[in-house]
Amino acid sequence: MATQHPSSALPAPARSAAYPMANPGYGKRSAPDQRPRTRDDFALLPTRERYVAGFVDHLPEGAAMSVKQLAKQLPLYDQQAISTALNALSVAGHLRRVRSAAVGAGDETRWVFRTFWSRTARDNEWWNAHLATEKAALAAAPAPSSPVLDTAPPPPWAPAEEPAPLPAPEGRGTEQAPEPAAVPHQRTPAQTPDAEPAPPPPPVPGTVPATPPAPGAGRSPAYLALARLGRDDHRLTLSADDCTTLEPQATEWLARGVSVDYLTHALTAGLPAQVDSPLGFLRRRLTDKIPPRLPTENARPASAAPTRRLLMECTDCGRPGQPEALPDGLCRPCRTAHSSADKTPPHPAEIADVKAHLSNLRDLLKPV
Repeated sequence: MATQHPSSALPAPARSAAYPMANPGYGKRSAPDQRPRTRDDFALLPTRERYVAGFVDHLPEGAAMSVKQLAKQLPLYDQQAISTALNALSVAGHLRRVRSAAVGAGDETRWVFRTFWSRTARDNEWWNAHLATEKAALAAAPAPSSPVLDTAPPPPWAPAEEPAPLPAPEGRGTEQAPEPAAVPHQRTPAQTPDAEPAPPPPPVPGTVPATPPAPGAGRSPAYLALARLGRDDHRLTLSADDCTTLEPQATEWLARGVSVDYLTHALTAGLPAQVDSPLGFLRRRLTDKIPPRLPTENARPASAAPTRRLLMECTDCGRPGQPEALPDGLCRPCRTAHSSADKTPPHPAEIADVKAHLSNLRDLLKPV
């Protein structure tokens, strides 16, 4: 049998899994002016609520506070029990759930959900004043500016720049690739000013000659639209000088947001049987039918910055409302249901009397 030789190094202690954190801006937020943590915290609460409150109190800032996440970390209670415990903690004055409007990209507005936690039990007046202060601070805060694209870090999926390969060390067992042969630099003789330029070389057989530039290259869209009028209708034939004369007026049409097709249709619609002067006729139409200035496709009306609001949520059903309308952090239907569920349980002596009475009745019903 082989002898085992255990290592003298101490084993590493097992590390507990980190509690899931919420997205930035969400999750738990501790209220100010709390008493120091002691062993008697939450001593007046029932066992379940005291257990949940002690766990929530030790969570870090920004921790996820959903019922589902808390139930995953507290195996003694299911989601229904955790939800009921949070309702009781809200009534006891330890937590409030709120939502605030956050400005997103463009006109998008998204809601940020937070849970304010206080180890010290607070009444409704204190919570209303605290949330009013949070709302005022949120309204006074400047709107977040859009991130600068040039300074943004590259996405995680972008491949990193590969470093330049290091030169291979020279060794006896390494094979080196043959270096390309060096081609000497060929000098061209200097051309004297009086010398005539050399004729272009003859085209090489099998190659396609370079295409000359198009005749209309470099012209504006307004000029080209005027030049095509004569091809569409011979009554509006213009010369090159006429197109140059009318080009500023046609450019003004395009600058007002209309397209070239709109310009062409406006100039050619309803022509008389004979046009004596195409230049004068088109100048008159360009002046009389000039359209109103239209916004471009990419231009969007500047919208006012959305109001940054702060609303309280019902701890049970999540219905939003003002803090004054949600005393104890619960809406009216949930508060009624919670009050009916919190009836005083019967005394143990009363339960024993009922059981004894039922046992006596069973004995009387037995056959003699």
